[in-house]
Amino acid sequence: MSKIKITVFLSTLLLASSPILAAETHAIDPQQQVAAIDAVIAVVNDDVITRHELDERINTVIAQLKKQGTPLPEQDVLEKQILERMISEMLQAQFAKESGVRVDDTQLDMAITRIARQNNFPTMTAFLAKLETEGINVKKFREEIRAEIVSTRLREREVESKLIISDTEVDNYLANKSKMGLDNDEYHLAHILVVVPEQASADKIRAARERADQALTQLAGGADFAQVSAGFSDAKDALKGGDLGWRPGDRIPPLFLNELQTLKSGQNTAVLRSPSGFHILKLVEKRGGSAPVVITQTHARHILIKTSEIVSESDAKKIILEIKQRIDAGADFAEQAKRYSQDGSAQQGGDLDWLSPGQTVPEFDEEMNRLKIGQIGMVQTQFGWHLIQVLARRNTDVSEQQKRQQARASIGAFKSEELYQDWLRQLRDRAFVEYRLEEK
Repeated sequence: MSKIKITVFLSTLLLASSPILAAETHAIDPQQQVAAIDAVIAVVNDDVITRHELDERINTVIAQLKKQGTPLPEQDVLEKQILERMISEMLQAQFAKESGVRVDDTQLDMAITRIARQNNFPTMTAFLAKLETEGINVKKFREEIRAEIVSTRLREREVESKLIISDTEVDNYLANKSKMGLDNDEYHLAHILVVVPEQASADKIRAARERADQALTQLAGGADFAQVSAGFSDAKDALKGGDLGWRPGDRIPPLFLNELQTLKSGQNTAVLRSPSGFHILKLVEKRGGSAPVVITQTHARHILIKTSEIVSESDAKKIILEIKQRIDAGADFAEQAKRYSQDGSAQQGGDLDWLSPGQTVPEFDEEMNRLKIGQIGMVQTQFGWHLIQVLARRNTDVSEQQKRQQARASIGAFKSEELYQDWLRQLRDRAFVEYRLEEK
């Protein structure tokens, strides 16, 4: 069987085996070697990052870059990039712990089961067994997935829940897009982002610009884009070559879209400035696209019992079963939703209005699509336990509605990234971080 390619809703996971860097132990005193491996190279509030941890991550990244065929950046550049990434991850983990965001083993197993299915494995057990045969530490893999879920939940709570997109913004976005005649264009992009800290001094802005200019100079000299991204970019996808995948034109900020119009496949932009920092975009490929016009929508309502520190998975399931029994015995679904549902739709009797494919999380979608009109089903998702009732279905022309939804999603994606970078900068500004790399 070929190597597993893991594609999930989470960000890219570095799954290559990660042996500790080999050392010439015969010429080094064992105590000196242990001291070197265990040396603290960064203090992050009350936690530390050790040389052992950094070296282990470096080896993992190097193995991943080699798998991708990406030329390796200079060792010191890669080391600094990875250390900054580890500091950011540690700060988020600390914040999550302080604010009560956690992922229990049941929720983790659900996520890994989804990954297993996406990789065509019938069970989580079979999937994890395959990982072991490929030299991947399963315990470490589980904790990486847990950390990614926590990071995603933090972003949802601290950033995406605070997004506000007005109808006027959507109208202006669609009007500008129409003028440019880009309704059906899609772009495969890669990027480099050099972040500018919030309220940065002129010196810090100048330093960030110089760093972006250095990256551009290397590209102009023929350097591989993925290699330069790994060495210079602050974006989370830097170590996978900055690859953003395919993006429809309406998911790309106008500033960038204007620049892309002048490029041929394989070319990159000059350094571009945005509120989050300095960018360099590469147009990998461009194609014409067309969105579906007629889709099947489902009118559904639901009742949600959330899981939490107080309400366990089994308790939530027990409560939702009791509610279902009352509805089966004749209780009104809407009244039960108003009384018990822990979702924003509760006051509307749990009514979710018309839902398009993919508008809800996969487990909810799957159970909803399985139900016939009038039927009630029960399903567990990352949010808790749901009762779902399908009220109606229709095939409908949603071209205009879809355009507005896509526009709103495009504006939201851009705003979300800006707000997320701001939040990370604020998290970093409040933290105590001390570097001790010279102790290597």
